[in-house]
Amino acid sequence: MAQKDLIETAQSAGAFGTLIDLVAAAEMTETLKGPGPFTVFAPTDQAFTKFSAEQIAALKKNKEQLRAVLSYHVMSGKVTARDVAGMNSATTLAGPAVDIKQVNGALQINDATVVQPDVAASNGIIHVIDAVLTPSSEP
Repeated sequence: MAQKDLIETAQSAGAFGTLIDLVAAAEMTETLKGPGPFTVFAPTDQAFTKFSAEQIAALKKNKEQLRAVLSYHVMSGKVTARDVAGMNSATTLAGPAVDIKQVNGALQINDATVVQPDVAASNGIIHVIDAVLTPSSEP
């Protein structure tokens, strides 16, 4: 059987319902099913519980902002955790870079910790994170 794409991989994992729902609302599903390859820092449903239902609903209504937030979780290319660990920052599809550091042996992307690295998909790789990344508007 052919390997699943990023969206199918996230769906079968079962912990990314909110992320998949928001990707659909942002009309980004086809992008993440496309050839890529992409590296996705995927927040779990648990990570999204830090947002209220109202905040999620507001994001869904503002497609431009939603796309910016979701694109901030995606990098071009297939970048393994080992490769990510060698970087200080990485440019996202949204434009702004994420900060990367090692803390007590764990890989951190901004303030999120990678809880499951290197989940392979046919068109990229997923690194599961425990917090939602938000692009900072501060310098």
